[in-house]
Amino acid sequence: MKIPNNRRSFLKKVVISGAASFSIMEIVKASTDKMQKSKRIKLIGNETILFQGDSITDAGRDRENMEVNSSSAMGNGYAFIASSELLYDFPGSDLKFYNKGISGNKVYQLAERWEKDCLELKPDILSILIGVNDYWHMAKHGYEGTIETYKTDLDNLLRQTKEELPESELIIGEPFALPGISAVDESWFPTFDQYRKAAQDLADEYEAHFIPYQSIFEEASKKAPAKYWTFDGVHPSLAGSQLMAAAWLEVVG
Repeated sequence: MKIPNNRRSFLKKVVISGAASFSIMEIVKASTDKMQKSKRIKLIGNETILFQGDSITDAGRDRENMEVNSSSAMGNGYAFIASSELLYDFPGSDLKFYNKGISGNKVYQLAERWEKDCLELKPDILSILIGVNDYWHMAKHGYEGTIETYKTDLDNLLRQTKEELPESELIIGEPFALPGISAVDESWFPTFDQYRKAAQDLADEYEAHFIPYQSIFEEASKKAPAKYWTFDGVHPSLAGSQLMAAAWLEVVG
């Protein structure tokens, strides 16, 4: 069953304060278009779509709920919003959504649960957002990993995934952090930028779709303060979750 491309128009009409020359969706589209080296992922029906990552993806989901397309299992963040949008747009297409993000995870912790929480699900589309804790926990919480640890761990994880799921479409989200809000200060930079670059470089190497969340949040922060989009510089607000979902939906649909 071929799915028509009938993206809902309301996402394309969001304008902060009604006065800006660029709408938020135009910012999102401009950022994602610039980064994509391949066409968006076109759904044809029956896909299994898996969101993986840390607390930004987890977003308070019920980890005991293993049901597909369950609102409590999807959490209350961007994964829930994006999944709801696609299920609304494409009824009867047997799309199956899972969220297996776990708060606090770093790449090596994804790897420890990868067989059960990814490979056994055999996702047709695998979306990974990981990296902020690999830096944050090193800088503030005694984790002994480095940027080289992050690059090596993510490289190994992606290589394993492509070997075992060669037909799966990969999406890699850019780790992001907005300074000047409670959890993030200028000491994060420029070191944290190396984690962002590593994610992008590996996305290129593995021919994954890349979502430039950092620049999207930075541009959105010109429309409303950064604290409007993320309450601590890392975890998105309601508006920030919608922003992330809108960016994700520029890649899939």
